[in-house]
Amino acid sequence: MRCNFVRITLLLPILFTVVLTACDSKSNGNVTNYPLDSIVQLDEVQNVNQSIDLLLHFPFDAISQIKWHQTAGEPVSILAKTSKVISFTPMLAGEYSFSVSFMLNGGIEQTLKKSITVNDDYHKLTTRLSHEALAGNKVSLRSQLSETININTLTWQQIEGPNVTLTTESSDGELALFFDAPQVDFDTIITFEASATDSDSNTIYRDQVAILVEPAAEIGSNAYFSDRKASVFAYNSNSPYADNLVTCVYSNTLTSSCTLAQTPLLAEEVKSSSMTPSVESIMDRVVVSHQWMGDRFKDFLSNYDTNNDIKKLLRATTAIVISYDVRPSFYWAATGAIYLDAENFWLTPQERDTINEAPDYRADFGKDLQFAMPWRYVKDNASASKSYSKSVRVTRTATDALYRLTSLMYHELAHANDFFPSNEWYIHSSNQRVLDAAVSTTFESDELAVTFPLKSQEMRDLAQVSFAGETANQTQKNYLPTDIKVFFSPEGASDFYAYSSLREDYAMLFEELMMQSRFAVIRDVAITNQPIDESISAAEYIVTWGQRGRIGDDKLTDRVLFSASRVLPEFDSQAAIDLVPTPIEMVEGTNWLDNLTISPRGPEIRQVVEQRNSFSIITESELPSSANITPEQENYFNRYYQKPLPQY
Repeated sequence: MRCNFVRITLLLPILFTVVLTACDSKSNGNVTNYPLDSIVQLDEVQNVNQSIDLLLHFPFDAISQIKWHQTAGEPVSILAKTSKVISFTPMLAGEYSFSVSFMLNGGIEQTLKKSITVNDDYHKLTTRLSHEALAGNKVSLRSQLSETININTLTWQQIEGPNVTLTTESSDGELALFFDAPQVDFDTIITFEASATDSDSNTIYRDQVAILVEPAAEIGSNAYFSDRKASVFAYNSNSPYADNLVTCVYSNTLTSSCTLAQTPLLAEEVKSSSMTPSVESIMDRVVVSHQWMGDRFKDFLSNYDTNNDIKKLLRATTAIVISYDVRPSFYWAATGAIYLDAENFWLTPQERDTINEAPDYRADFGKDLQFAMPWRYVKDNASASKSYSKSVRVTRTATDALYRLTSLMYHELAHANDFFPSNEWYIHSSNQRVLDAAVSTTFESDELAVTFPLKSQEMRDLAQVSFAGETANQTQKNYLPTDIKVFFSPEGASDFYAYSSLREDYAMLFEELMMQSRFAVIRDVAITNQPIDESISAAEYIVTWGQRGRIGDDKLTDRVLFSASRVLPEFDSQAAIDLVPTPIEMVEGTNWLDNLTISPRGPEIRQVVEQRNSFSIITESELPSSANITPEQENYFNRYYQKPLPQY
């Protein structure tokens, strides 16, 4: 068998594109060498720490009601039990057995069984994660190497399926692959094999990974979602909204906003602007690609939203979508739903494996500017959130991601309550489209811009470069950090992103106040140089100007109060503002990392929060240590996004 392959030498983090050509004897997209109507196992020999991939291969039949069960062996985590593909990595040798039941065309029920022997040899190369995808879906795959593997010997080859073009990214001794699933006429398995050599023993390790691509109808030119969306389902199958949720909020067939009768605001559940919706009623509005995502969101609402802020803010939404392909998170008035990146919810490495990690397309926006404006949330002189390398198989707790998730929810739900403020929840006709109802509002964010305007046109124009991808002109390219200090510091904006739109300005103010008031978590913002070296660290960002807790600046006080009092009227925003201390100035000329410890070591803020809030405060000893990573890496999954509204 002759195969074309690609060997990729990995020295520095890099992103580039290659074409992998399938083996000559394998599939050309019209035939397949895998057995039909069976469970396909990729690797014939299985070892400890080598992925096991089982694919239900019925390319010419429509199958449904899939249920996988483990029937023997050390228990493993199967997070896609209703999918055609399951994948896991055994860490103990032994016999593993599985069964899968499903319905064939015509309602014929069938059950297949599969047993696998896992040898006790430790495999030093693991590829993840085999799964199913619709034609056009974005796909990511990742290899993980042991320390003794020579990374420069890592080779990938495509051994089955129609040829695909891949983008590859290397970092931390691992390689991620990205591609768009090709168009197919029937279920088609695309398989890759990674191989690499152990420096200690010269042993060559190999592991296969596959995507089962399902055919999908062409996306119409007037579809609300023009890029292929993942297959999702209602978290509660017996939800009264289950029949409409998916088609109305996350479907490529959606071409017109649904009515409020089909997807009513959650406020309809409580019938009063002073009531808090139950967790159960909220979960009836949740749409997920994997059941675990809904489980984590339910746990967050039940155990960590102790002030009921998020539950109350959700009244202005129609649905909550958590899917492996949502990136970045956003609120969208066209559907009335909030869309959440699942990266905010995973606890186990197995859960993290199911999330697509395609890079944010905006990552290079503003790279030709000479300044950066990093930000972070800080608690007790330490970063309030922790970033985890993909190369580390780490299990985290819900509190590890709490502040990042909560700040995101405050921000995006501020948008929802701008489009659907509490004084307008019950005035709309049930026959009105969600989009029409949303844009008919009197926007409080517009009123903020009139009453307390931001005046710097330079910052507005630069925001379009950094956040909307516009090309910088020569004047903008020439701006130094000292110029940005002159533009930004006298203004009433809390962050650079506030200049991207009136809506974002409004949401940023609310978010920062809520995090400081509820959790004593304070936001840093700074103006620095923009290093260009690919191997940069946080220490290379030199602060020209910066503040901790900018909302305590007199220039922002009225603006913060204006936003918070309208987004969440039940919250005593005036009392919260009164407790906000004066901002702490960063030390100019020192780096971003050294400015992490500028707060005085005192109990004042902690005591204030404990008096106002029954939430269990995380102690300083429990906080993650600050990693020396770049600001871009620190907030990779917290980039905010404003999805344009459709014109119809």
